[in-house]
Amino acid sequence: MLACVISAVAAIGVYILVTNVIFKKSLKKKREAILKEAEAEGEVIKKEKILQAKEKFIQLKSDHDRAVNERNQKLNQREQGIKQQESSLGQQQQELERRMRENDKLKEQMESHIAVLERRKEEADRMIKEQNVRLEQISGMSSEEAKNILMENMRSEAKTAAMAYINETVEEAKMSANKEAKRIVVQTIQRVATETAIENSVTVFNIESDEVKGRIIGREGRNIRALEAATGIEIIVDDTPEAIILSGFDPVRREIARLALHQLVTDGRIHPARIEEVVAKVQKQIEEEIVEVGKRTTIDLGIHGLHPELIRLIGKMKYRSSYGQNLLQHSRETANLCGIMAAELGLNPKLARRAGLLHDIGKVPDDEPELPHAIIGMKLAEKYKEKPEVCNAIGSHHDEMEMTSLIAPIVQVCDAISGARPGARREVVESYIKRLKEMEDIAMAYPGVMKTYAIQAGRELRVIVGSEKISDQEADALSHDIAKKIQDEMTYPGQVKITVIRETRSVSYAK
Repeated sequence: MLACVISAVAAIGVYILVTNVIFKKSLKKKREAILKEAEAEGEVIKKEKILQAKEKFIQLKSDHDRAVNERNQKLNQREQGIKQQESSLGQQQQELERRMRENDKLKEQMESHIAVLERRKEEADRMIKEQNVRLEQISGMSSEEAKNILMENMRSEAKTAAMAYINETVEEAKMSANKEAKRIVVQTIQRVATETAIENSVTVFNIESDEVKGRIIGREGRNIRALEAATGIEIIVDDTPEAIILSGFDPVRREIARLALHQLVTDGRIHPARIEEVVAKVQKQIEEEIVEVGKRTTIDLGIHGLHPELIRLIGKMKYRSSYGQNLLQHSRETANLCGIMAAELGLNPKLARRAGLLHDIGKVPDDEPELPHAIIGMKLAEKYKEKPEVCNAIGSHHDEMEMTSLIAPIVQVCDAISGARPGARREVVESYIKRLKEMEDIAMAYPGVMKTYAIQAGRELRVIVGSEKISDQEADALSHDIAKKIQDEMTYPGQVKITVIRETRSVSYAK
């Protein structure tokens, strides 16, 4: 039994050994196969890389060849250009040598001509000396004596001619100076135009309904009394529908009262304490706005270095009117006119604009002394360290003192231009248009009149009549009649020029 087991174990061992040997041989064969496959794949990859490298080399070589060809072409072109330049330089050198040879010939000819001229000059000098000697023998005077007599005669003749020329030049200068002055003034007026405002002492405050009037008046009138006490403006509440009248001669106070009323009505809380609070707040806003307006005005006009108090007074001009003009707009217009006129005359335009802007500063002081506004303005300008020329221009623009600078008459003239131009004084647009319309209607009422045109702001009336209806003598009479009728029936500033135009036209047609 034991022998069977042993033989079986031995058989199993032999089987295992045989199996291991067979397994190792198969592993070896597989490894060899894998190695062969790896070597084959390596050869394939190697061949592919070699092909790629060859293609890359061929591409690089073609790029290099192309770059070399392009460079060679550029070098050839540059070489051709250099050859052309060399040929042109050679031609220029030949031309230069030819000109130098020609110049040498000309130089020789010039030298020969100069020698001939010198010989002739010597002969001429000799002949002049001989003639002078003969003349001295004939006249019995030396050359110096004859020269002095000739110079004296020429001096007297030149003096007479010079006096006549001076007189003629002075007369021409007077005429041209008058013409030039008119041109400067006209051009200056044409280049500046400013809107105007109407001077008044009341402001109308519009409200939505008459119920607001009772709230503004308050119980037993306490609200309206508080408003009047806080603003210094008389508030008139009457039967005018949806309107309240603010009456007072100080435009700044009227504006404060208007803005305060607007805020109170918008807010709805109207009682004495609230009124005082709102009025104080609005007053502060107005003061800030006045300073801002003054700064903006000086910046617009290119004026720098003004004292802050003068800037505040300039802003205050916005709420002041003078003879129907808004004072700030009038001062801006005068400043622009002064700058233009000073530039035309070759003076300092900045200094002229400064004086023009400040010329009416005496109309808006915080206190109102019993002095002309020009003198007040001059004292204010002196107080705040303005230049003497500016101070003198301000003080003398209404002839209260003597003018000492050229800026002063310019300011005076520009102030008059701004105040005297059409539309500047107490005339609203509606009445202005109505006046022009009435003027044209008066002329149209006459028989034979075809068209009428009021031009130059109503300073001239052009009347066009029919040549077949009105003769030349009748045109003269018509002009006189229209002028007399306008003078009797209308009110207008200055004078009105009546021009009657009678035109004759002859028309025929070629067929």
